[in-house]
Amino acid sequence: MTNIILCGCNGKMGAAVQNFVNQRADCSIAAGVDVSGGGNGSFPVYTSLADVEEEAQVVVDFSHPSALSSILEYCRSHSGTAAVLCTTGYSAEQTQEIQEAAKELPLFYSRNMSLGVNLLIELAKKAEAVLGDSFDVEVVEMHHNQKIDAPSGTALMIADAINQVRDHSMQYVYDRHSQRKKREKKEIGLHSVRGGTIVGEHQVIFAGQSEVLTLSHSAQSKELFATGAVNAAVFIEGKGPGLYDMSHLI
Repeated sequence: MTNIILCGCNGKMGAAVQNFVNQRADCSIAAGVDVSGGGNGSFPVYTSLADVEEEAQVVVDFSHPSALSSILEYCRSHSGTAAVLCTTGYSAEQTQEIQEAAKELPLFYSRNMSLGVNLLIELAKKAEAVLGDSFDVEVVEMHHNQKIDAPSGTALMIADAINQVRDHSMQYVYDRHSQRKKREKKEIGLHSVRGGTIVGEHQVIFAGQSEVLTLSHSAQSKELFATGAVNAAVFIEGKGPGLYDMSHLI
């Protein structure tokens, strides 16, 4: 049985994780953490991770990037407890912090917990390897009007994967309005749309001479991200230090 501490338990993703855990027999939520306190009574909820008294093997985080350091410190001080980091919007410095912490802790980090999205990334890498610099690459992402960070972490995952195929020679362009010049070959354009209740849409456009190839993924419900997070929690229990992601789970 995998016992989980759920950070951000009172948010929308926290609720989705709870619903999915309730359908499984191999894991449970031992405690929750949320700055708003309260809870639904099915498990104790604390306003600080440091105050949690219940024992757990994994921390699942759907809260806020500012909670990262406290989560890593909690894991260090509790016999190398594992963590599944699902929050988006980490800075470059925080990403480096995760990579350093993974040398001593089992950490599962993915900017998108969807199996379909991670398959899309692999297909985008294959397309880039085949098409090369004869095709321009643009990434378009669409999310609900409450999402704060832009571009999405998933859009950056896609761009990073394509850039890896190009030996990290590509440059990211976020705002063409500020530039009055022709598009350069070594560009990846990233575009963000925010509106309504869009759960998550991602398109990778490969535009060549007289033809366009588009790869796309559409998330219909936040539940798919909760499913991935819980699967990751069960997977990482008992693992040694290291940085794990969806490729290990798949």
